[in-house]
Amino acid sequence: MSSSNEETGTNRLLAAAGVFGTVGVVAGAFGAHALRESLEVSGKVDVWQTAVLYNLLHAVACMAVISGGAPRMRSAVWLWLIGIGLFSGSLYFLALGGPKWLGPVTPLGGAFLVAGWLWITAGVFTGKRGGSD
Repeated sequence: MSSSNEETGTNRLLAAAGVFGTVGVVAGAFGAHALRESLEVSGKVDVWQTAVLYNLLHAVACMAVISGGAPRMRSAVWLWLIGIGLFSGSLYFLALGGPKWLGPVTPLGGAFLVAGWLWITAGVFTGKRGGSD
């Protein structure tokens, strides 16, 4: 990958992580204020809080990995971004009374989050943290 393409890819990943970080903060604020009563009535406060926690945690992890400058670790970032969307996204919708068919999406998103961490771990043990994907 050329340097300019690599920089564009890095910027896109940073932007995506930034968007997910923003979503996490906004969702946390909405859950604590605007949605608090409806989440309490439906008994979904813990579901919402789990979605926010995993959303923010993985957005920060994405930023850290991207900022670390190890191109091979970008695959972990992609796995996490997909995982955030599926895991936290499905939980947000379910907490708001979304369709029950979203239930199986949550563990699928969790599998992507776990896969990202395993990618990082494998990269450390195989010494393939640098170079290209």
